[in-house]
Amino acid sequence: MAPSSYQPPTRGDKAEKATRSQSAESNLSHTQTTVAKLLEGKGDAVFSVRPTDTIHSVVNTLKDKRIGAVLVTDQNGTLKGILSERDIVRRMADTPGQTLPQSVEDLMTRDVQSCAPDDLLNDVLKSMTEGRFRHMPVLKDGNLLGVITIGDVVHFRLKELEYEALRMKQMIVG
Repeated sequence: MAPSSYQPPTRGDKAEKATRSQSAESNLSHTQTTVAKLLEGKGDAVFSVRPTDTIHSVVNTLKDKRIGAVLVTDQNGTLKGILSERDIVRRMADTPGQTLPQSVEDLMTRDVQSCAPDDLLNDVLKSMTEGRFRHMPVLKDGNLLGVITIGDVVHFRLKELEYEALRMKQMIVG
């Protein structure tokens, strides 16, 4: 039987195992992650086509590169539009058997929503979700730096969460 003055050990009794409580800053650190950080790991590869290219050539590019959209640029690399698989499928429904010879400029989305390297990933993800599109060009001073997809953002965030969980586990155990 324990003496009446006995007190069970408390967290503070084990100084060698310091813990850190979560803070708003640690819980929301991912909200500060920028597009530039994502591009560092992803790279800046961009597949682009010209406005005068045919849909047939774009379909082959999408298939060969295993991508869902291409950017449309002029000869100087200036962004003119974007063309996705969805755009092509919708046009095929409207013009069956006549879509592949059509030109990119007839189908492309001209008013392309883009982001900047300093934009926060959460803001970009929100724009993509609300706008119901999956690909976003990254521009800085009008120059094309890359393309990010909603999948890139989700994958990046999952990796962040895995890292955060591992770090938390290490702090608790060690």
